[in-house]
Amino acid sequence: MPTLFKEPTVIEAAGNKPKIIEEFFGRVNSKTGEVSIAKMQSPGGWVEPGQTPEFDEYTVVLKGTLRVTSKNGFIDVHASQAILAKKGEWVQYSSPEEGGAEYIAVCLPAFSPDTVHRD
Repeated sequence: MPTLFKEPTVIEAAGNKPKIIEEFFGRVNSKTGEVSIAKMQSPGGWVEPGQTPEFDEYTVVLKGTLRVTSKNGFIDVHASQAILAKKGEWVQYSSPEEGGAEYIAVCLPAFSPDTVHRD
């Protein structure tokens, strides 16, 4: 029988301003290491430390703009757009615009503080 998860777990976020992370699937809410799926809400001006994760991160922006910076520059990802950051690639996420960003992040395998390798 399918398993219902009635609500996500809110997880503390890294960065210079408070960001809301609601994990639906992952190591905390569903106790799964294969994949993590989380909804993120970051305020305008938010920026997190750079990272070189051991997982692929698929991101779909629902509202606002998410900036993804790599060693080659940056890409602004707008609502209804998506981006893939491959494991082993240095990236930094931020929401530079006043309205911030709302987005879904899917990590394969699941996000872990031990495998994100933040700066």
